Amino acid sequence: MSTALPSSNAAAEAVPRHSLFDDAQAVITGTLFVALALLLFRQAGLVTGGTAGIALVAHYAIGWRFGALFFVVNLPFYWLAWRRMGRRFTLKTFAAVALLSVLSEALPRWLTIGHIEPVFAALAGGLLAGAGFLILFRHRASLGGLNVLVLWLQERLGWRAGYTQLALDLCILLASTPWVDAQRLALSVLAAAAMNVALAVNHRADRYVAF
Repeated sequence: MSTALPSSNAAAEAVPRHSLFDDAQAVITGTLFVALALLLFRQAGLVTGGTAGIALVAHYAIGWRFGALFFVVNLPFYWLAWRRMGRRFTLKTFAAVALLSVLSEALPRWLTIGHIEPVFAALAGGLLAGAGFLILFRHRASLGGLNVLVLWLQERLGWRAGYTQLALDLCILLASTPWVDAQRLALSVLAAAAMNVALAVNHRADRYVAF
C-alpha cells in the first residue's frame, strides 16, 4: 500500500505561522548575534562578506561610519526583496538592517574587548554570525543585500544558501586586499567558511519549514 507524500501547500497549511512576537524576538536575537560577530571582526581587523562586508571594506577604505554605510548599501536591494520575497519579508529585513546599523555603532561603547586572538575572533565571529543569520532566515527575514539574493536563489533554483553566500563572500574578501594584509585576509576567509558552512548544514528546505 503506497502513501502519497503531502503537497507543499498541505505542508504549509500544517505548519503554524510565526506570531508577531516570534518574529520580533528573532529579529532582535539574530541581529544581536551578527552585531557581536562584527564587533569581534572589527576588533581583530578582519573583514566579512555580504553587504556587511562591503560596508566594512568601505569603512576601512574611507573611514566613514560602518552603521551608515551598511544602511545605505542595502537600499537598492529592498526593491528585489519587495518584488520577489514579499512585503512581510521586506519589512522584517528593513527592521533588522536598521537595528544592526544602530547596534554596530552602540556595541563598541557598551562592550570593550581588551585583547582577542584573531583566530578565535574568526571562528567565534563566523559561528555567531551563522547562528544569527540562521535565526533570521528561519523567520523569513535577512540582513538585506546579498542575503535577499541567496535566499531567492535557494527558493527558486534550489541552490544552498550557505554555499552561494560563501562564493559571493570570497569575491568581497578578495576585493579587500588593498586594506587587509595576507594573514587577516586568510582569517577572514576562515570566518566566512565557518559562517557559511554552519548555514549550509542547518538551513535546508528539506529539514525546516517556516512561514
